[in-house]
Amino acid sequence: MYEYEHITPYEFLRKYDRGELENGLVIDVREPFEWDYYHLDDTVLMPLQTIPGKLNELPRDRTLYVVCAHGVRSETACRYLAQQGYEHLINVLGGMAAIAAARGFAYD
Repeated sequence: MYEYEHITPYEFLRKYDRGELENGLVIDVREPFEWDYYHLDDTVLMPLQTIPGKLNELPRDRTLYVVCAHGVRSETACRYLAQQGYEHLINVLGGMAAIAAARGFAYD
């Protein structure tokens, strides 16, 4: 079984805002037009379909926080990365829509 964790958008934002992601890297698996609309600073845009060709760019020694628009693509990405042997994966539940809402921004 391939495993990864989940984090609520509120817990994620608390850690993100305080700089407490414990050597983590935030990977945004949305498309560029979604990224342009709303994204967090210091995140890496890597659309879902590009991940298989970019595994060499993803560190295995850091925790990867994976986010998308609503949490579906990020879950797919986490499942795929776990199958590829990545061990420190966290799916951000609700995605950028939930993060934006927590910050008072209407994403949709």
